[in-house]
Amino acid sequence: MELDPFYPIFDSSAWLERLLPFGIKLVQLRIKDADEETLRAEIRRARDLCSFYQCQLIVNDYWRLAIEEGCDFVHLGQEDLDEADLDAIRKAGLKLGVSSHDETELGRALAVKPDYIALGPIYPTILKKMKWAEQGLERLTTWKARIGEIPLVAIGGMNVNRAPGAFAAGADIVSVVTDITLNSDPEARVRQWLETTRRHA
Repeated sequence: MELDPFYPIFDSSAWLERLLPFGIKLVQLRIKDADEETLRAEIRRARDLCSFYQCQLIVNDYWRLAIEEGCDFVHLGQEDLDEADLDAIRKAGLKLGVSSHDETELGRALAVKPDYIALGPIYPTILKKMKWAEQGLERLTTWKARIGEIPLVAIGGMNVNRAPGAFAAGADIVSVVTDITLNSDPEARVRQWLETTRRHA
């Protein structure tokens, strides 16, 4: 499966409604601390928006709801792997992305035969407090040599100016959060991202 090199992450379907029209083709919905009714409504809305704009939706964490709402891709962190029913995910036909931060986690990610592996944080990130130090571009090169044809996602502290370096180091996809959502002009920033990443499609 071919995944777009530009992979933004948003915490609400409102962001998707606002920014998908600009040409985003791969997006993650990552919502924390919401009740099930809200989550289901958000996933359903994101699914419909992505269908309309022909964008691949990846649901973070909530694999049961992703299955029930007819989504086809889920992202799991290492902690999520502890509780997720991988057989149920695969039986439902969902594709799977997995986070990794060190050698042990990379081995675990490879063992579940994911459809992509994310490595981060490449740079310091303000999104959330993490116990891992920044990985740096060299780790991308090492990871890519290890995983071969599996798409490698660079995440953590990424911005438009850093993206070319991540691709040059071995990333197939660059994921971004705050460089868009905290930007004074998110629409213009998305256009910049699309222009930058299309060279690597």
